[in-house]
Amino acid sequence: MSRPNTPIVLDPTGADRHAEHRRLRAHGAAALVDVLGVQAWSISDPVLLRKLLTGPDVSKDGRRHWPAYDEAVRDWPLALWVAVTNMFTAYGADHARLRRLVAPAFSARRVAALRPVVEALVTELLDELAAEPHGDVVDLRERLAYPLPIALIGHMMGVPEARRAGFRALVDGVFDTTLTAEEATANAVRLYGLLDDLIAAKRAEPGDDMTSLLIATHDEEGSTLAEAELRDTLLLVISAGYETTVNVIDQAVTSLLTHPDQLAHVRAGRSGWHDVVEETLRLEPAVKHLPLRYAVTDIPLPDGRTIAQGDAILASYAAANRHPDWHGPTADTFDVTRPTKDHLTFGHGIHFCLGAPLARLEVATALEHLFTRFPHLTLAVEPADLRPLPSLISNGHQSLPVRLHPK
Repeated sequence: MSRPNTPIVLDPTGADRHAEHRRLRAHGAAALVDVLGVQAWSISDPVLLRKLLTGPDVSKDGRRHWPAYDEAVRDWPLALWVAVTNMFTAYGADHARLRRLVAPAFSARRVAALRPVVEALVTELLDELAAEPHGDVVDLRERLAYPLPIALIGHMMGVPEARRAGFRALVDGVFDTTLTAEEATANAVRLYGLLDDLIAAKRAEPGDDMTSLLIATHDEEGSTLAEAELRDTLLLVISAGYETTVNVIDQAVTSLLTHPDQLAHVRAGRSGWHDVVEETLRLEPAVKHLPLRYAVTDIPLPDGRTIAQGDAILASYAAANRHPDWHGPTADTFDVTRPTKDHLTFGHGIHFCLGAPLARLEVATALEHLFTRFPHLTLAVEPADLRPLPSLISNGHQSLPVRLHPK
C-alpha cells in the first residue's frame, strides 16, 4: 500500500493531540512528519517502535548518525534535545558506560529511602490546600503537581530551595515547542548557568545528594563523567524527573475527576492506585513525542517503504500507547480495571527510564493522599475548557482548577 510522501506538519501547540495521533496511525506503522522544520519518521505502531527502541540499527547519537545534525543544532528550536552529551543521546558502548555511572543514583535502596520524604512533602502541600476557604477554586497543577516533583528533585540533587523556582521556569522552556530558536538558545544558556553554579557549589561543599554522588562516582574501570557529561546528566535528571511527573499527576487527577466510575473502582478496592498510575501513563503519557533517533542502516517498513540510513526517527509514544492493535477497541478509554495496561511511556529496552520507580512512587502517593484528604474534590471548569500545554512534546494542562470542598 503506497503512502503519501508529503510530511504531516506536527502542531507545535499540541492543540488537538488525539486527532493528530489518529492521523499518524492512519498513515501506517510510520509516517513522515515535520517537527518544527525537521523531517522525521514518526513511529506509532507499538510493535515496530519496540523493535526500533532496542535494535542496534537505531541510534540516539546525532553527531555520528544524523547528516542534518550540524544544520539542526544551529537554528532548530529543539537543538538542546539532540545536542546534549549524556545517556539520552548516547549509543552503544557510550550509552552503557553512562548508564552504569548514573544507575547507582536510582538504586532500589535510594528510591525506598525517599518514600517518607515523598509522603512528608505531599502531606505538607495538602495541609496548605486544606487551609483554603471552602468553595474556593485552586489550581491543583500549580499547588500540587508542580511543587511536589520540583521539591523532591531539589532534595535529591541538593538544589537550594531558593534556586528551585529558577530551575522550574527554565525546564518549562525546554519543553515549550512554541519558542523560537533564539528564545530556546537563550533559555538553554540560562539553564546551564544554574547547573554550573550547582556543580561548583557541590564541588566546594559535597553533600549527601545526587549531584555530589555524580561528581564523585566512577565505575569499575575507573572512568568518570566528563564535565559536559556531568552538566548534561544533571540536566537530564532534573528535566525528566520534574516535568514528566508534573504531567502524570495532572493527567491522573483529571482522568479520575472526569471518570467518577473509575474512581469508584479504586474506593471500592476493585483497583488500586498503582492501576490508576499505569492506566494514566498508557492513556495520557507525559511525553507525546520524544526527539530524536536515527537510522544507522536502511530499515525496511512493513508496507514496502524504507527508513533510509541517516533519517531521523520520532518515537510517538502517545499514538503507540493508544494503538487499537495493542489495546483493542477500548484503547481510547480510561479503564483502571483494564487487565493489561502495558505502555511505552518510560521507553523500552536499554533506554528504559531509570527514574520510573521514583515517578510511580510520587504519583501514587500524591493521588492516594489527595483523594483521601479531599473526598469531594471536583473540577471547577468543564473538561473541554482545560487548555493543553503549548507543546508537541509535553502532555499536560496549563492549569487544573478544582474545588477541594463542595460549595
